[in-house]
Amino acid sequence: MTEQAWYKNWFNSSFYHKLYFKRDEKEAEAFINQLIQRLQPPAGAKMLDVACGKGRHSKILAAKEYQVTGIDISPDSIRSAKKSEKENLEFFVHDMRLPFRSNYFHYVFNFFTSFGYFRTRREHDAAFRTITSALLPGGQFVIDYLNVHYAEDHLVAAETRQMENTLYDIHRWDDETHFYKKITVTDPSLKQPMSYTEKVAKFTLGDFTDMLSFQGLQVQEVFGDYSFSHYDVKKSPRLIIIARK
Repeated sequence: MTEQAWYKNWFNSSFYHKLYFKRDEKEAEAFINQLIQRLQPPAGAKMLDVACGKGRHSKILAAKEYQVTGIDISPDSIRSAKKSEKENLEFFVHDMRLPFRSNYFHYVFNFFTSFGYFRTRREHDAAFRTITSALLPGGQFVIDYLNVHYAEDHLVAAETRQMENTLYDIHRWDDETHFYKKITVTDPSLKQPMSYTEKVAKFTLGDFTDMLSFQGLQVQEVFGDYSFSHYDVKKSPRLIIIARK
C-alpha cells in the first residue's frame, strides 16, 4: 500500500467505521450544539462538511434545518451517507484537494482530525485553497484537529481492542513530522489479518495559522476540547480553530 493511498483504502473499510464510530452519538451532537451556539448561523445557512465520512455531523446539522453538503473521498462512506439525503442534505464523493463550488458556503467544517494525511505540503495547501474558495466572503471555517503537543506526551505505544467479533491490534509511534498508527484487524470474515498504517502530520497552531493565512483565512478563536475550553498547548487534547475569510 502506497503512503498516498492508505486513507483511501482504510477509510473505505467497514472496520474503520466500527473502530472509530461505534460510539455514543451524544458526544458528536453535544459538540455540534455548542458549536452552533457559538457561531450563531443564520437560518438556512449553507454548510460544507469536508471529509464527512458517513455523515455523522452533517445529519445533525441538517436536523437543525441548515443547508448541508458533505464531501468525502470514500465511495462506500458516501454511498451510506446518501441514504439519509433529503431536501437540505446532500453528499458527494470528492477529493478535498480539488475545487468544489466557489463562493457558495457560509461555513465549512473539517471534523475529527480529517486532515494532515497527504504526502506534501502542496497537497495540504490545495485542500485549504478548496476550503477558502468554497466560502463566501466573511464565511467561517472550523477545523478540529489533534493537539500535537498533547498527543506526543500521551502516546500509547500499544493496545488491543475487541469490538464484537473483530480484534484490533494497535501500535503507535511518531517522528519529527508525523504520528503513525498501525492497525491490524482480525475478523472471522477475513481469510487472514489485514493491516493499515495511518499517517498524520504534526501540524501545530503556528502551522495552521500560516497555512490558513496564506489562503486568505484569518484565525479568530482557538479552543482545546469539545466543550470549547481555553486552548492550552500542553494540556488540551484537541486543537479547534475558527477562522474567517
